[in-house]
Amino acid sequence: MRPLKTSGPLSLSRLAALGLLALAAGCNLASPPEDDPTRYYVLSDAGGSDAHAAQAPGTLRIGLRAVGLEGYLKNRQFVVRTGANEVDFRDYRRWAEPLDAAISRMLRAKLLASPGVGQVSCEPFPLEQERDFDVSVEILRFEGDVTAPGRASANLTALIEVSTTGADSKVVVRKRFVAPAAAWDGSSFDQLAGLLSHDVAALGQEIASDIPAKD
Repeated sequence: MRPLKTSGPLSLSRLAALGLLALAAGCNLASPPEDDPTRYYVLSDAGGSDAHAAQAPGTLRIGLRAVGLEGYLKNRQFVVRTGANEVDFRDYRRWAEPLDAAISRMLRAKLLASPGVGQVSCEPFPLEQERDFDVSVEILRFEGDVTAPGRASANLTALIEVSTTGADSKVVVRKRFVAPAAAWDGSSFDQLAGLLSHDVAALGQEIASDIPAKD
């Protein structure tokens, strides 16, 4: 006897059902989406604005030029120094904003909190705005450091320059600032961001103390 032939429509429906089963099996084998491992951090200085609000405004008018960064610091990745001439960029640990802008914001707050300072303008300066002194800052190191076994630390090094303004401007302060190395646990980047924030605050206080009194 010849085997019974299935009708055309029935065969198509069975094929469609088999196709759906295969598709479902394929979906079950696909890997679930993974969470983005990147974490973002900010610089912060608790109490900087409150200190300024609590004091009488001064009369010094300061111009804060754009903060300069060494080339290797211009990416948003956290930098960890692993040798005298070796650094490691942590791709999944990043600053939430450009580092030069974040440092400038903190320095401006610290200068405003300084007695005697009444105005701090950031570059580009308005043409009609007069200033008593201009401040330039170049960040040379801003990183975690694990070069000493068991002694990880946060490190900031900067060049400070304070100059008078006008056609006959002159430099009145030029110095290198090195923040005291602060102990870091070597793994918490939230802690590292906090330690570097403290270093920037110390840098701001150093600059404020270097600005001459107004004649």
